[in-house]
Order: sequence, then structure tokens, then C-alpha cells
Amino acid sequence: MKKTICSLLCYFFFLGLNAQSLERVSPESVGLNANQFKYADEAINTSIEKGDIPGAVLAVVRHGKLAYLKAYGNKEIYPRKVAMTTNTIFDLASCSKPTSTAICTMKLIEQGKIRLIDPVNLYIPEFQNWKDAKGEETTIRIEDLLTHTSGLPPYAESDELIAKYGIANPRVLMKYISICKRDFAPKTKFQYSCLNFITLQHIIEIVSGESLRTFSQKNIFEVLGMQYTDYLPTDVDKHGNWINTSPAKWEQGNNSKTIIAPTEVQKNGQILQGQVHDPLARIMNKGISGNAGLFSCAEDLAILCAALQNGGEWERHRILSPQTVKAMITVPDNVKKLGRTLGWDSYSDYASCKGDLLSNHTYCHTGYTGTSIVIDPDNDISIILLSNRVHPKDEHNVSRLRSYIANIIAASIHR
Repeated sequence: MKKTICSLLCYFFFLGLNAQSLERVSPESVGLNANQFKYADEAINTSIEKGDIPGAVLAVVRHGKLAYLKAYGNKEIYPRKVAMTTNTIFDLASCSKPTSTAICTMKLIEQGKIRLIDPVNLYIPEFQNWKDAKGEETTIRIEDLLTHTSGLPPYAESDELIAKYGIANPRVLMKYISICKRDFAPKTKFQYSCLNFITLQHIIEIVSGESLRTFSQKNIFEVLGMQYTDYLPTDVDKHGNWINTSPAKWEQGNNSKTIIAPTEVQKNGQILQGQVHDPLARIMNKGISGNAGLFSCAEDLAILCAALQNGGEWERHRILSPQTVKAMITVPDNVKKLGRTLGWDSYSDYASCKGDLLSNHTYCHTGYTGTSIVIDPDNDISIILLSNRVHPKDEHNVSRLRSYIANIIAASIHR
């Protein structure tokens, strides 16, 4: 334990030394029509006025440069109003899946430690395969987890797991996932499932011998100098309130929470701010989870997008090889009709965030809290829209706003 903590402190120290950001340029200098961005401002401000979101941050990356970065509205509206800033850190929710868990999985493939076709139970022996009515078995493989074609149920309720097992921890959650009912044979259907990526987390940790938090820091965020990207493990104090047990570098000092956008008000009146919103990630996995739990800001995500658009490398800092990136963002042939790549969405029913005007090779992902990342490799453009739509209550939807923004930015491309 002491060795792990010391290692993390070292990573955070060097992270600060290597902190980087993309070059800020005008939209016109990278072939974008600056006048078009007024429509993005209007769409986001209208969403704020309607009460769909308290605020947002929009970032647009083109040709490895930050062409647009703007904050809108408020990061907090309850119990007081606090203005949104461009450096606000958001709970990424399911955007954690492609930006951390999937990249970590691909990294282990590069290192020759796992294969896409490996059975899940090669690493988690108690993990059960699909069985049909006759008892004939079909193997569930790592690639099935990445493409959401494994047949695992979409989710599991924390309260029900605690009632069943009497305790909340990652081991109990993985025990449930290993034996729960499979809904269909692998590769026959698409069903988005948080359980797929929690299973991937366990494989990453078993194979690497490190927590997902440590492995992702070492292999992604520290490499790229993403200073404000981290998981925030949480625990419950004696009063039943969620607290940070191992705060990230930016969470030190008297104003520890002001840079993080809050999410939902809980039944006990506490506002989650620095604790992941997703219950499985927060309660069962204590803040470090394969399905959610990552916190980041627009400028850090812009660096990651630039690296992916540049074949896995940015400013001579490489996280993946070009071939690995190509494989990761391509829908595998054996699930071509289903539309999911190895961690991203290309053309499934969940891909509306990419709008109507970007190229057919565009890939994307959304997060339940109101976050989204859209990347078009053909036009070399990335659109990062971060909001906390679940603050103070989980009552609104931003699906249409995401599509509007994608279309507006796509229409700005003139060369």
C-alpha cells in the first residue's frame, strides 16, 4: 500500500512538471468559419435558459490545435450560483470507458499481455460463458466486452447487491457479474453495459498488477501531461457522507471543491462534488471503476483527442501506436452490423451525439452526467462538450444539444 501511494505521488509530481496544453488559435487559422460558432453559443445558452443544464464548456480541436474554448452559465446553481470556467473539472461518467479503460486494454494488447480473442474466464476463472437452452456454451471474449456484444446485462443496482451479499466492494460486484444471467449469445446483439467495462477493469488490474487508476496515470495521463485528469476514490464517513480518501493533485487546499462541477443532490442533502455520480462506481468500486469515475477538464481531453488524431502521439509523447489507434476506432468485421468499435461508438443507436454532417468514420461517446466527445478523423476535428446536467437534480436530457453542436461545428469546416 505504501509503495502504491508513493508511486502515485511521484506520478503526480512529474505530472505537474510535464503539464502541457494545446496551442490556442483562431478558428479561421485551422479552416473553420468563426461566424458559425455563434450558433453553438446560442444553442448552449438556450439549453441553460430552459434549465436543461446549469452550464457547459465547449472545446473544438482541429489539426492538433485548440480552435475554440468557451465556458457558459454556471458550474453550480445550488445552494448558490458559481460561474462556469473553462478549467472546470467534470465527472466524465461513461466517457471514462473510452478515455481510460479501453485505452488501457489496448495498451495491454500492445504489450503482448492479452489478446482481443482471449476468453474472459482465462483471467477471471469464475466468469461464466453464454449457455443456450441445450446447455451448449459460447465463449465470451475480451473483444465482446469492448464492443458491448457480450450479452451481459446493462447494469446492476447497488442496493440490491448490498442486500444480497451484505457488503459493498469490488470483489462482490465482480462475483455478481461473473454469474449473472447472460441476455444473449456473444456477437449476436448490441447491448450497452457498464458491467462489460467493470469486467475489463478487473482484467487490466489482474494482468498489470496495478489499479486502473495507477495504470491509466502511468500509461495515458502522465505521458500526455494531462494534469487535471484522475479518479477520485471515495469512502463513507461515520455520518454517512461521501468523502475523498485519496484526493487528486488539484484537490488540495482550502478551496478543494471549487474547481469541480457538482452533480446530484443526494437523499441526505449532500451534493456530490468530487465523488463519482454513478452508484456502481461510487458505492461498489469506491470511485475507481471501469465504467465511470474519471474526472477531467476540456483542455486535458483536447490533448487526448489530439493524440488519437495523430496516431496515438502528441508532442513526441506516445500512448498508443498508429495501428492500435486504427484498430480501436474501427468497427470489427465480426460485429460490423452493430456499430461499436473497441471502446467507442460509430453508428449504433447511441451515436446521435455525432450529429448528421460529420464523416462516416466519426466515432464518439457520451457520459450520463452530460459529457460527450466526438472525433472525426476524416476532417481532423474533435468536439468536446462537457456539462453537469444532473445538477442539482437528474431531470434533464442533453441528447438534442449534443447533436446540434456536432452539426454546427461540422458546418464551420470550410477547408
